[in-house]
Amino acid sequence: MKKFKVGIQLYSIRDEMEKDMDATLKAVKEMGYDCVEFAGFFDKTAEEVKAMLDKYDLEAISVHQGADPWLEKGQKAIDYLKEIGVKYCAIPWYDGEKLKDPAEFEKAMKIFTDFGKALKENGIGLLYHNHDFEFTKVDGEYVYDKIFKAVPSDILRPEMDVCWIHYAGINPCEYIEKYDGMKLLHLKDFTCKKLGGGPVYALIGDNSDEAKPASKEDNGFEFRPVGYGIQNFKEILESAEKAGIDYIIVEQDGHPERSSMEDAKLSREYLKTLGI
Repeated sequence: MKKFKVGIQLYSIRDEMEKDMDATLKAVKEMGYDCVEFAGFFDKTAEEVKAMLDKYDLEAISVHQGADPWLEKGQKAIDYLKEIGVKYCAIPWYDGEKLKDPAEFEKAMKIFTDFGKALKENGIGLLYHNHDFEFTKVDGEYVYDKIFKAVPSDILRPEMDVCWIHYAGINPCEYIEKYDGMKLLHLKDFTCKKLGGGPVYALIGDNSDEAKPASKEDNGFEFRPVGYGIQNFKEILESAEKAGIDYIIVEQDGHPERSSMEDAKLSREYLKTLGI
C-alpha cells in the first residue's frame, strides 16, 4: 500500500492545544504523525506557530477555516496562513439549510469562488470538508455534487470526511474514486445503531434545534479512534491510493472512553498496522 503522509486534525485534541500548543505538537510528532491540520491558533502569532512546527519538524498541511477571517481582514488573514506554510485551507462547515435554498446556495458559491481565487493567488488551495447533510438531494441531485459543479475544480476541491459520508448511508469508497485530484482525506471512525439515523451535531458543539437528536441513546452514534469503529479502512485506503491522495488526516471529534491524546495515539498505532 502507498505510504501516505499521516496528519491529525488538531480539533481532535483541541483542549490540549489550547492549554499548551508546544507540548501538544511535540507529543503529536512523537506519536508518529507527519503533519497537522489546524483548527484555530489560540491567539498565537504566525511566527510563534511556525517556530513550533519547525522545532518538531511538522508540516502544517492545512487549516480548517471558513471565509469569515478573509472577509473581515482581507489579505492579512491569508498572509497568516502563508507564514505558517499551509498548502490548503478547508471550509469546515456551511449551514446545511442555506445550501438547500437556491438563492442562499448561489450566494455561498460566490463566496467560495472569490475566497478560492484569493487563496489561489497566494499559492493556497481551497477545500470543502463535508458532513452528512450535503448528501441530501435537491432537484434530484446531492447538494455535495452541486457544490463541485458550481465552483471550478481549480478553485475548490473536496476534503472528504469518510465518517459523515458513511453515516449518510453512502459507501465512502465510491465517492473517493468519483472525485479524482483530491490530495487530502479525513479518516474518522464511529459506531451507530443505524446509518442516516438523524442529526448528531450536538456531539461536535452544535446545539441548535436542527442538531437534535444528538445522543448515544437516540441512535448509538459515538466517535471512535481510527480502526475501532465500523469503517473498513483497508478498502478506504485502497480507494485513496487509486484516487491519488497524498495525505490522510485523522480526526475524532469526541472521546467517550479515553482522553483525546490516548485516542490520537491509538489511531496512529492502528494505521501503522496497515503499513502506514
